[in-house]
Amino acid sequence: MKAAVLHGPGDVRVESIPGPVAGPGEAIVRVSAAGLCGTDYRIWSGDRRVRYPLIMGHELIGAVVSVGPGVANVVPGQKVAVQPNYSCGACPLCREGNWNLCLSRTAVGIDVDGGFAEQARLPARVCWPAPADLADDQLLLAEPLAVVVRAVLRGEALAGETAAVLGVGTLGLLAVQVLKARGLRVLAVARSERRLELARAMGAAAVATTAGAAMGAGGSTSVEAARALSGREGVDLVVETAGTAEAVEQAVELARPGGRVVLTGLPHEPSSLHFFWVVRRELRLIGSMIYQDEFPEAIRLLASGAVRTERLLTHRFPLEAIQDAFVAHRSPESIKVAVIP
Repeated sequence: MKAAVLHGPGDVRVESIPGPVAGPGEAIVRVSAAGLCGTDYRIWSGDRRVRYPLIMGHELIGAVVSVGPGVANVVPGQKVAVQPNYSCGACPLCREGNWNLCLSRTAVGIDVDGGFAEQARLPARVCWPAPADLADDQLLLAEPLAVVVRAVLRGEALAGETAAVLGVGTLGLLAVQVLKARGLRVLAVARSERRLELARAMGAAAVATTAGAAMGAGGSTSVEAARALSGREGVDLVVETAGTAEAVEQAVELARPGGRVVLTGLPHEPSSLHFFWVVRRELRLIGSMIYQDEFPEAIRLLASGAVRTERLLTHRFPLEAIQDAFVAHRSPESIKVAVIP
């Protein structure tokens, strides 16, 4: 089969390698598409170290080709979305149900070979059946959508509340839709105005930039926009998806006293957050790490049309052009890049 094999920073080569064979508890998936995200870019560029050689790609979907002994949850021919993280199953965190926090968690496409290939060998338990008629362009966003679904659940979002989403990349635009589907009015906040009209199209009731002006709000700041949307000191819930130290600080400013702030991004630098305001305003800061059992809900939201992805998938590249896919990921016009083996 063909696979894009990373041999070192920036050195990815499309090669012919032996096809995988399913062992006990495993499934072979014919990859129909694999998303490329910031984590993939950091691995490709060398910012995140991995073992080489490696087949990257953790946001993958496809159809089951074969299964090994003991597999009962999927059958050959079944369309699936792949949950690319799985745990040891034996540590105290796993036994108590917090497998997403397992210190021995394995990530497909990072710790083991992934989806930038024609086929992938996976634990069958990470393959989630999907409706056969669900378009690949929709299903491809199941993995980041599961991240968002967990964040919204962790934030205890309630119909009738107000929320702010910080960051309007893939996660942020999905979060706007999930929150709206749950009956919240949403403010989308970004560093620039480039994607704010798209956020409106995805369901945001208001938009603003962190740099200052809120579009259509008379030049108000994002804090003022949050107060205008909520009619009080700030919004009930903030979902941070930008993954920067500045976004964490901004999230605290947007929440009302007694509000909740869910952090889904992974800042790689320290934050100068003033915890005086966290205490003084009795805010709840909630971390949300990937997902636990949210894949079925993510697939349901996609299948029902409650979450739309057609404007989020901006670039598609064949496997042979994977270097171009990494370049496109850094383009200002890029939201989600897909590799099609």
